[in-house]
Amino acid sequence: MDLTSTAFEPWLTDWALTPDGEAFRTHPADNWILPVRCGQIAAMLKVASHPEEKRGGAVMAYYEGQGAAVVLAHDGQAVLLERLDGPRSLAAMARSGEDDAACRILCETAARLHARRAAPIPEVIIRLDAWFAALWPRAADGGFFAHAAGIARELLATPAPAVVLHGDIHHDNVLDGGDRGWCAIDPKGLLGQRGYDYANMICNPDAPTARRNFDRRIAIVSQISGQAARDVLRWLVAYTALSASWTLGDGGDPWQALDTGALALAALRT
Repeated sequence: MDLTSTAFEPWLTDWALTPDGEAFRTHPADNWILPVRCGQIAAMLKVASHPEEKRGGAVMAYYEGQGAAVVLAHDGQAVLLERLDGPRSLAAMARSGEDDAACRILCETAARLHARRAAPIPEVIIRLDAWFAALWPRAADGGFFAHAAGIARELLATPAPAVVLHGDIHHDNVLDGGDRGWCAIDPKGLLGQRGYDYANMICNPDAPTARRNFDRRIAIVSQISGQAARDVLRWLVAYTALSASWTLGDGGDPWQALDTGALALAALRT
């Protein structure tokens, strides 16, 4: 039995899809993805094996194509998305002198995703305070992690409207949809304060680019999101510490998250 048959049935049959390219597997989420045709529509079939990715499919459906790729079909494990294959790349823009424009696009996409929908919030969504669980044990290490954990607890305890968060907005998760504009993919599916969603975009697409454009990005995020610059920095400290905690838990080197986090903490102290 070939790869297409083993990984993508029964959805190819049930949704009347035709393979339209080579299948590939993502890392570390371990999803199977296959370019397909749904009639005349170019699409991507994504089959998730990880609970986080299954949750993401439900959130994509919740977005109803507003700021995100259109969901053509969805069940608990698989999602069929419109194919976003425009030629522009936010990562390339950020690295080639158009970082301000890329940052604005990311902020505007976040705002569209945060808008209220008529549909009920997916039951599988994760609350933001639970999402931070990996950070609290790291606070015992002192230093940056202790400062960041304190800031995170203050932010999470601050009364604020809860919105459905993407949870992983960065330059490679917002794609060129041609006439549809820029559209997000691969949400984590969180519920909490919207400030969290602006942090990761400041860290990407790589540490040198983030460092070079740090001050401008803080100003742009603050302007477009309506948050005080100090709050943008606080969310950035909290997020980078959480990201570093995940990396350490996986046995990796969290230098990139810590590099950006150190910039944010220094800015808070000035």
